[in-house]
Amino acid sequence: AAMGIARAYGSYEELLADREIEAVYIVPPNNMHAEWVMRAADAGKHVLCEKPFAMNAAEAEKAIRYAQKKGVLVMEAFMYRFHPQWQRARELVRIGEIGEVHSIGTVFSYTNKDPKNIRNRTETGGGAIQDIGCYAISCSRFLAGSEPLRAISMIRRDPEFGTDILSSGILDFGHGRAIFSAATQSFAQQRVSVLGSAGSILIPLPFNMPPDVPAEIVVTTGIGTRTVRVGPADQYGLLFDGFSRAVRAGGPVPTPPQDAIDNMKVEDALFRSESSGGWEEVR
Repeated sequence: AAMGIARAYGSYEELLADREIEAVYIVPPNNMHAEWVMRAADAGKHVLCEKPFAMNAAEAEKAIRYAQKKGVLVMEAFMYRFHPQWQRARELVRIGEIGEVHSIGTVFSYTNKDPKNIRNRTETGGGAIQDIGCYAISCSRFLAGSEPLRAISMIRRDPEFGTDILSSGILDFGHGRAIFSAATQSFAQQRVSVLGSAGSILIPLPFNMPPDVPAEIVVTTGIGTRTVRVGPADQYGLLFDGFSRAVRAGGPVPTPPQDAIDNMKVEDALFRSESSGGWEEVR
């Protein structure tokens, strides 16, 4: 009432029991996503689920197939894809503005050393790859327009938490590659750069773009460097709008649910590589 919210619930169960609710946004810790996706599907609610979709690809696939059998729409909530700066960047790649894409480089980091925080607990799916490395994987696949064949990682874990705090990976897309570093105990930073045979694209603020200022993409080709401004745009608003329109239309959702499974397959390969010390197939 203090927040001016007309209707509130004492539990998730109570919320799912309300027949007037058509769709839910699943945002509890990562280890609870799959369970609540399926419980929401049981209640006939369409599901928008926070990233990463689950703890691994098998769990994600199980929850998604379950929801689909129940006849509800399901989508992973990668909000950055709805920002026009990413639509524009992908368009520039697709029309050949920078030639063939050779390398996509992503850095995403922050500092959080609170032992109670879910991002620093292995049992809740914490750690750099699950929390922010998933963005580096997702945007590489988004720009490449294909899936990586294999992956290799180098991971450092916190001796107390057990979570990965500095994780780097190389994803092999065949002709091109993606290289990223994600960190949870480093200086806060984010950027994505794309190197091609005939130019480059830099996205200085790729993921946490404020809604009230235009985004800037720096494009360099043989004729020089230009800054492309797009927006302002509220990427979260656009995400919810896109999902809501899909619900009204009866589908399909803007980001296919298979995309969540495919992103998770890459994360799984990176963790397998941590154990094996070598390249792991994305499967």
